[in-house]
Amino acid sequence: MHLVLLTAWTVLWFAVVEPHGGFSWHYLRAGGELLYQGSAGDGTGGLNLYAHHPELQMGPVSFLVAGVFNPFPEATGQFLAAALMSLLGLVITVLAGRSAAEHFLGTGTNHRRLRQRVLIAGLAFIPMWIEVAVRFGHLDDVLALFFTALAVRFLTRGNPALTGVCLALAMDAKPTALAFLPLLLALPRRQWLRAGLWCAALVALAWLPFFLDSPDTVAAARFTIPNHPASALRWLGVGDPETPGWDRPAQAALGLTLGSLAVWRGRWAAVVLLGANARIVLDPSVYTYYTASVLLGTLLWDVIGQRRLVPWWSWLALLTLYGSVFVVPDDAARGLIRLGFVAVSTAYVLLWPVRERGSRGRRRPPAGEGEGPAVRIPGQSPGAVMPAGAPPAER
Repeated sequence: MHLVLLTAWTVLWFAVVEPHGGFSWHYLRAGGELLYQGSAGDGTGGLNLYAHHPELQMGPVSFLVAGVFNPFPEATGQFLAAALMSLLGLVITVLAGRSAAEHFLGTGTNHRRLRQRVLIAGLAFIPMWIEVAVRFGHLDDVLALFFTALAVRFLTRGNPALTGVCLALAMDAKPTALAFLPLLLALPRRQWLRAGLWCAALVALAWLPFFLDSPDTVAAARFTIPNHPASALRWLGVGDPETPGWDRPAQAALGLTLGSLAVWRGRWAAVVLLGANARIVLDPSVYTYYTASVLLGTLLWDVIGQRRLVPWWSWLALLTLYGSVFVVPDDAARGLIRLGFVAVSTAYVLLWPVRERGSRGRRRPPAGEGEGPAVRIPGQSPGAVMPAGAPPAER
């Protein structure tokens, strides 16, 4: 039933936003055409794409997928892409719920309450997902967040290779997904090398051909955008009219540092939220679709990182970061709100006491480590298993 409600909620938002959507889809369409055309035309396509069009800040995987819709008339292709991207939002909520169920397996978690958490958090997540997927049509952000959610699913299943593959695909779709890389550290230490090698290999496979064929590809990394008056950067004392040269590296470094600290603190479910926080606090722009990555972070934190029935961080993020756009007219005030949300949420997920996932002080070992033989959970499907000796699920 919770999936039916989320589907209806998604369809409603899609119907409201789609007639006026696709604000940035032309970037994806153009990039797809340039990538698929190879060296034809004026020679600015193919592997010369980023050297000649540094404004196209999407990854090659995004352009490969976008090119699939190019044979259709522009309006039809945009509609089909928006529908597919909207569907991926539902898939992400399912992945989050399945990841949480796997994470809490054998801890006495009440799975009915868990489904309620997914539903309540999903109701906050979907409007922001439609913002990035339909209103803006940012396939790169959609794919990066989808592959990140898929990486979390494989992480909870203890599969290092596929965790690394999915994180690589996320970065190949959108370079800012680099901030989510500390998820690899949440794997058992003996699996770090395998996951890291898979991740590095696929990132190199996607990006190196562009740099080797056209060294000017590095120009894409130097592309700047205006420093908006409502950005948190202004409150941090950065008055540059455009992106400072140190800004992009600082975003990546801050995201990686905070994510690694979260894993060290045993709170790997906060990695995506912290990586998204690092982006919005240091980004010179304030596009509303940025908030979708924050909402994925709060969704994962609310259903995996803590066990409260009401996932209030998802709704707080929605109302604070998205709602303030419509009710707070002053740019400086909106910038302060963004900075305040980042500061409070970061401090909370890193420092605030949370319940351990093990019941009665017990903690289930990482997937694949130290588990006894799997046994069937009474009343659940044959695929639902728990380690022998673990307490039964709450009724």
